[in-house]
Amino acid sequence: MSDSKQTPAGAVTWRDLTIPNAAEVRDFYEAVAGWTSAECDMGGYADYEMKDATGATVAGICHAKGVNGKLPPQWLIYITVADVDASAKACVENGGMVLDGPRSVGGGSFCVVRDPAGAVAGLYQSA
Repeated sequence: MSDSKQTPAGAVTWRDLTIPNAAEVRDFYEAVAGWTSAECDMGGYADYEMKDATGATVAGICHAKGVNGKLPPQWLIYITVADVDASAKACVENGGMVLDGPRSVGGGSFCVVRDPAGAVAGLYQSA
């Protein structure tokens, strides 16, 4: 997971999670990863563009409706955080569960967390 350049807090390798309770999980990721959100009108409901500290869109959190109705509530991405220990603590405090770690890995540390909807993600902090 080490990289020759410093990845900013909030950067992710992939961008989409589709779940029934998008607003609740949006709040979870704002607290744990430090993201902010912007609503994306889907015609009768809103999905969410999740943004890092620079305002760049780094992920989408979508309702499991319409064409997205059959997508599983799962992702395993690595979200770069400033402090993996603090983010693991925030995970538990916001209704999540730490499944693995925090522990060291090649140039940094990581943990794997499960959010309130049951989706899984990795949190990564470079050395």
